Amino acid sequence: MRKWSRKNSLSGLKLRSEMDAREASVLRSLVGAVSGLLTDRAQSAPDDELAELTGLRSGNTDPPDDPRLHRLLPDFHRSEPGSPDADRADLNSALRGLHEPEIIDAKLAAGSVVLNTVPTDGGKIVLTPEQADAWLTALTDVRLALGTVLEIDAETPDQLEPDDPRGPHLDVYHWLTWMQDSLLQALAP
Repeated sequence: MRKWSRKNSLSGLKLRSEMDAREASVLRSLVGAVSGLLTDRAQSAPDDELAELTGLRSGNTDPPDDPRLHRLLPDFHRSEPGSPDADRADLNSALRGLHEPEIIDAKLAAGSVVLNTVPTDGGKIVLTPEQADAWLTALTDVRLALGTVLEIDAETPDQLEPDDPRGPHLDVYHWLTWMQDSLLQALAP
C-alpha cells in the first residue's frame, strides 16, 4: 500500500492511496469479519414489546461473551472500587440496551464504507474526508479485535520470536496501524 496523500480539487479535499490485490483482500476480509461479529451481536438482541410499540430499538443488556466484541462494545460505566455505585451492573445493562444498537449501526456503516471503497482486485482509492473518517473508525475496530486476539498490550514487542504463531498476524496489525497513521497524517492540515 502507498502512503495516503492529500489532494485539493475543485470538488474538495480528496485522500488518495493505492493497494495491491493481496492487501485489498486482507483488508476486506478483516473488515468483513468484524462486521459479521457486530451483525451477529445485533441480531442476538432479544425482542422487546415496548420497543416494537414505540419504535425505539433496544439491544442486548448483557455484555458480550466474545472478548473481541467486549473490546468493541465495552461497558459504559466503570465505577471506582468502594464507591457507592461500585456494584451497578444494572446501570451498564440499561445503558447497553439503549445505546448498543446505534453504536453497532455506526460501526457497520463505517465498515461498509471501507468495503465499498476498497477495489476488490486492488487499485487506486480516493476518499472524501467523511469517507476517511469512516475508514479511521473501521480500522480502529479491526485493530481492537485483532489486538484482542493477539493479546497485544504495552509489553508486546514490535517483533515476536520466529516460532511464535502470532508473528504474521502481528505484522498485519502493524500494517493496519501504519495505514491508520498515514491516513490521519493526510487528513491533518
